[in-house]
Amino acid sequence: MKFSVLADTFERMEKTKKRLELTDFLVSLFKNTPNDLVAKIVYLIQGKLRPDFDGIEIGVAEKLVIRAVYRSTAIEIKKIEEAYRKDGDLGHAVSKLIEQKTQTTLFDESSKAENQTVELVYDSLYKISELEGSGKNVLDKKMNYVASLLNNVSPISAKFIIKILIGTMRLGVADNTILDALAIAYTNSKANRENLEAAYSVSSDLGKVAEVAAKAGLKGINEFKIKLFKPIRPMLADRVKSEKEAIEKFGKKFAAEYKLDGERVQIHLENEHVDLFSRKLENIKRFYPDIVENISKSLKVKNAILEAEAVAINENTGEFLPFQELMHRRRKYNVDKAVLQYPITVNFFDILFVDGKSCLDLSYSDRRKKLEEIIKEDNFIKIIPQMLVTNEIEIEDFLENSINFGCEGLMLKDLEAKYRAGARGSNWLKLKREYRNELGDSLDLVVIGAYFGKGRRTGKYGTLLLATYNDEDDTFPSICKVGTGFTDENLDQLFQILSSKVTLKKNPRIISEMEADVWFEPELVIEIVASEITLSPIHKTALDVVRKGSGMALRFPKFTGKIRMEKSPENASTGDEVISLFKGQTKITQNLD
Repeated sequence: MKFSVLADTFERMEKTKKRLELTDFLVSLFKNTPNDLVAKIVYLIQGKLRPDFDGIEIGVAEKLVIRAVYRSTAIEIKKIEEAYRKDGDLGHAVSKLIEQKTQTTLFDESSKAENQTVELVYDSLYKISELEGSGKNVLDKKMNYVASLLNNVSPISAKFIIKILIGTMRLGVADNTILDALAIAYTNSKANRENLEAAYSVSSDLGKVAEVAAKAGLKGINEFKIKLFKPIRPMLADRVKSEKEAIEKFGKKFAAEYKLDGERVQIHLENEHVDLFSRKLENIKRFYPDIVENISKSLKVKNAILEAEAVAINENTGEFLPFQELMHRRRKYNVDKAVLQYPITVNFFDILFVDGKSCLDLSYSDRRKKLEEIIKEDNFIKIIPQMLVTNEIEIEDFLENSINFGCEGLMLKDLEAKYRAGARGSNWLKLKREYRNELGDSLDLVVIGAYFGKGRRTGKYGTLLLATYNDEDDTFPSICKVGTGFTDENLDQLFQILSSKVTLKKNPRIISEMEADVWFEPELVIEIVASEITLSPIHKTALDVVRKGSGMALRFPKFTGKIRMEKSPENASTGDEVISLFKGQTKITQNLD
C-alpha cells in the first residue's frame, strides 16, 4: 500500500475537527487497507509503532531530522530552521519547502509518491526505534534511515513521516473514533462498537483489535480473552461529595475501602515471571524491582492478574508518605538507589484473573473474597482495609480512620458489581476529604502553557495555564490559570519537566483564547483544587453547554502539590466532570432550578 494514500487521508483528517467526518475518513481508509496491514496503520494513526505497554519509542530529535531533510532534499539547514521557527510545526514547514522546491524544478510530484509504501515506512521506523544509545554510530544509522524515508516522497508524505518521527502526530482522533470506524468498516454497524471496545478493554491493543476485526469480523472480536502480560484497561470511579450522596446512589449495603495516595499498579504473575503496568498501561517493572522480587512469595497461586496501590512509607514509623515521594522512583538513572531511599508497601484491592480464569464477571464481593484467600500479608504486602457500611455515621467514622492512617479518603463499591474494564461509572465512587469544600472535588488538569515569573519566581514559570480533556474531539480546552500552592521545590521540578515540552507554537489540540508566554505539548497532568466553578466568556471548557458563548472556569484555583506522572492527558478531568461539579454547587443548583 502506498504511503501517499495514508498521508492524503491524514491530510484530510487534519483539516477537520468534526467527529463524523473523521470517522468517515477512517472507514474509507480501513476498507481500502489490506487486512495484514490494518494493525500497523492503526498504530501510525495514533503516532506510535506498538501499544503503550510494549514501551517502543522512536526517539528521533528534531535536529537530526533537520539534518536528514538537508541530506535527502539539499534544502539548506538554515532555511529549514528559519521555516520551522516561523511555522512552529517541523513537518508542515518541511512539507512547504519541498513543495516550493518541486514547483521550481518542475518535478513530477506524482512519480515521487510511488516510491514509499506503508510497509517500508513502518519497518524503517521500527528499525530506528531499535537503535539504542547516543554514540556517533547510532546517530549515523538513524540519520541514514530518516534520510532514506524522506527520499522521493511527496510534500504531504514528508510532513507526516516527520510528525511520526518526532512525536507530533495530532489528528484529533481519540480511541472512541477509531473504534466507531472499525465497527462500521468491519462489522457493518456502529452498534457493534461496544463489542470492539470490550475486546480493547481486555487487550489494551487497538491495532490487534483492528486486525482481528478485519480478518474475522464480529466473531473474532467476541472471542477476545484476557492474556497474561497484556494489561487490562482499569475500571474508574465517579465521585461523590458526601456520605449522604453515596447512600442515595447505592441505596443498600456497600463496601468502603481506604483510598491510598499512591500509584495504581496492575500486577501480572505467572510462576516467577512478573510484569507491572501503570494506570496509563505503561510497563513500570523497572521502577519497582522490590515488587518483582517479592510478589510471588506472597501469593498462593501460580498465575494471576491483580490490582494494587504502591505507596511510599516511612520505614521507621510505617506511616504513609505523599504520592510525590513515590515519584522519586521514576528516575531515568539510579533506580536502585531510589528504591532504597523510598521504600513502599503494596496494597491489594482487586483480582482480575486467577488460575487461568477471568474474574471480571464475578461480583465485587466474590472478587474480594478470592483476593483474601490468595494473599499472604506481611510488612510489604497488604490488603487494603475494608468495611461494609449502611449509614452515614459508619462511613464518616471509617473516613476519619482512613485519613488518620494517612489516606486520601474512601473508595465506595457496589458489592454486586462486575469489573467493567476501561469504564467509569457509579459502581465505584470516591469520597475524599477535600470533596467537602464548595467545589466538591479536586481536578486533574493538563498544563498547556505558562507565564514567566517575577520576583522570587524570576527564571521559572510563575503561573500555569491549564485545560481539561474533551474526549469527543480529542482537544484540550482551557479552564484556568493557576499561580498559588507552589513551593520553591514545586516550581523547580515543574520548570525542569516542562522545559522539555516547550513548543514554538500552540499545539492545534489546545483550545484557548488566552495567549501564554510559553506553550507546551499537552502531556503533563497536575492536581488542582478551587473554591468554585463559574461561567466564563474566556475559557473553553464545556463551551455553550450551560450558556451560549460561555465556557467554564475555576475560581481561586490552587495547586495541591501533586504532579500526576502516572496519568496520561487523555485521563485528565473532562468537561462533563466539570459540569457535574458545577451543577452540584448548592447555589448554582438553586439558580438552575
